[in-house]
Amino acid sequence: MKKSKLGTYYTLPIALWLIVFFAIPMVIVLAYAFLKKGTYGGVEMELSLASFYIFTDKVFLTILFKTVYISIMVTIFTVLLSIPTAYYIARSKYKKELLFLVIIPFWTNFLIRIYAWIAVLGNNGFLNNILLKLGIIDAPLQLLYNTGAVILISVYTSLPFAILPLYAVIEKFDFSLIEAARDLGATNREAFFKVFIPNIKPGIITAVLFTFIPALGSYAVPKLVGGTQATMLGNIIAQHLTVTRNWPLASTISAALIIVTSIAILLFMKLSNKETKLEVVAEDE
Repeated sequence: MKKSKLGTYYTLPIALWLIVFFAIPMVIVLAYAFLKKGTYGGVEMELSLASFYIFTDKVFLTILFKTVYISIMVTIFTVLLSIPTAYYIARSKYKKELLFLVIIPFWTNFLIRIYAWIAVLGNNGFLNNILLKLGIIDAPLQLLYNTGAVILISVYTSLPFAILPLYAVIEKFDFSLIEAARDLGATNREAFFKVFIPNIKPGIITAVLFTFIPALGSYAVPKLVGGTQATMLGNIIAQHLTVTRNWPLASTISAALIIVTSIAILLFMKLSNKETKLEVVAEDE
């Protein structure tokens, strides 16, 4: 049997999986955006562009920009915290134990972890009670139901997804390269940014994608701890699916989310490739 045919047979299962569970649902979502809203929910097989009025709604555009802003902030904080954490784990004698601590949150239900944060940050929560007893504050601080709470808890839930790919890359990194850079006159900062960071770029890219994409479609965190100040697109989609039962409008917003995600990923990948090319040119010179 020819190698080309073997390759086709090997990739056929994953190709079918992607077609059935990814491509077809996405086509259905996009198709629903161009159909008429059903009287009691669902859609009617009649072409309509009524749902696209949402892109002229100032409230929707505000929520769209806030969603992108929160997702970017979550990604930045998550990656900045994950790089030193993954570095420490990779250099530690207790790698297995530390990795075990990183994956422990996966053993707990996602909603329980969010409610645990509510118990910590609530007006009658652990943190406010401690500050009141110490006399640091006179009244409880409003630590929940704002953008800061959504970012904080989203970073917490995203950390394992960023730490693990970064650890996988850092653990294989040859740390003698940093020592060689120092011997050649580079400062610790120069060795870190010019030797270490470029060599772990695949891990950084993976961590960014694993953080940014889920953050864009986040629903539970803004629903439970964001309140009206931090409503995100995921909440709007759920509202139109379950409350107003306007499936074409929900599909239109979902399509907008897909487009925003795709543009962000393409821009990020393009910038990463451009930086890589500039580094190669600089090395050749």
